[in-house]
Amino acid sequence: MTSRCAWPGMDPDYIDYHDQEWGVPVFEDRVLFECLCLEGQQAGLSWITILKKRAHYRTCFKNFDIDRVARMRDKTIEGLLIDCGLVRNRLKLYSIRSNAIACQKVRNEFGSFSVYIWSFVEGCPIDGKRETQKTVPASTPLSEALSKDLKRRGFKFVGTTICYAFMQAVGMTNDHTLNCFRYHQIKEEALIRMGEGSKL
Repeated sequence: MTSRCAWPGMDPDYIDYHDQEWGVPVFEDRVLFECLCLEGQQAGLSWITILKKRAHYRTCFKNFDIDRVARMRDKTIEGLLIDCGLVRNRLKLYSIRSNAIACQKVRNEFGSFSVYIWSFVEGCPIDGKRETQKTVPASTPLSEALSKDLKRRGFKFVGTTICYAFMQAVGMTNDHTLNCFRYHQIKEEALIRMGEGSKL
């Protein structure tokens, strides 16, 4: 029987996300932007709720193309407030556009959103070495630093807990537990991806 982190439970969508995506280092601006926004949509909810709505979010928000989302009009976003396929929270939905605008400014300053995000871990994933799920923190001083800087730059729904969940999801930290079959795979994948695509 495959041993994995405890949090996916028995939900097939959750298991697939854990096995295929969670913790794999991401360097593409669009994907990083999507992950940050969706983590913000999760605030006060469970991740599985957002995961099951993710495909519809992609449809409604231009596949999280940063420039296209930044140009979305109020009328369009207001129309999404009646869409039951999304979390119908005005502040959350508008935050996706404001985050896109903030992301454009970051790209102009750093060259890419990826360079900016990965600079917080000096371009190298942190090895959490978590023995059990209970040892995985909800936030860290690093996620607090990221949160503060994102807020300063105009990003919304980027509290320290949200930022740490984001860091875990995009592979900035490998928080698969040591007994999880993905722990060592992620370490190897991180080395490959760092060698192939990262320009940090």
